Amino acid sequence: MSRRGAVVFVTLTGSLMVALEGIGLVGGIRLNLTPSEPIGIWRIEPLSRAPLVGDLAFICPPPTPPIQEAWQRGYLRRGLCAGGFAPLIKTVVALPGQHVAIGDIVKIDGAVLDASRIRESDGQGRPIIPYSGGIVPPGHVFLHSSFASSYDSRYFGPIPDSGLLGLAKPILTFNP
Repeated sequence: MSRRGAVVFVTLTGSLMVALEGIGLVGGIRLNLTPSEPIGIWRIEPLSRAPLVGDLAFICPPPTPPIQEAWQRGYLRRGLCAGGFAPLIKTVVALPGQHVAIGDIVKIDGAVLDASRIRESDGQGRPIIPYSGGIVPPGHVFLHSSFASSYDSRYFGPIPDSGLLGLAKPILTFNP
């Protein structure tokens, strides 16, 4: 590809991404570029009920110290949520009143959560401190992704369900 062709390609790709983000602001469309869930275009479907275990949802993470550290380390993207973070796509795996135990893996009410191995360090060798475990408090959810390197509630703990934007519905996605 020529230099001019490369510049045109990069310009068009960047313009497309900006256009998709603009459409997303109006139409509830989001572009996922992280491997925690399939990469591609997703829609936020409004949630007219309380969250349930198994819901795949978009949620704004609160600007807590673990979330701020995750952003500084590059685990999270910038976005329109409080604190300037992008919404996460995660599965709700525990609700208020459920007991979460963290060891080498996660257990919820005594049952092992699949694909929940706890990592001691990130891809750059920096230590990761897991959540200590406990009862999910009222108004909170515990989130998970089966992607081994996902930064989820295993590390930042339960987060307020007030940040739920809605259910995550794929439009055009693929698994790398």
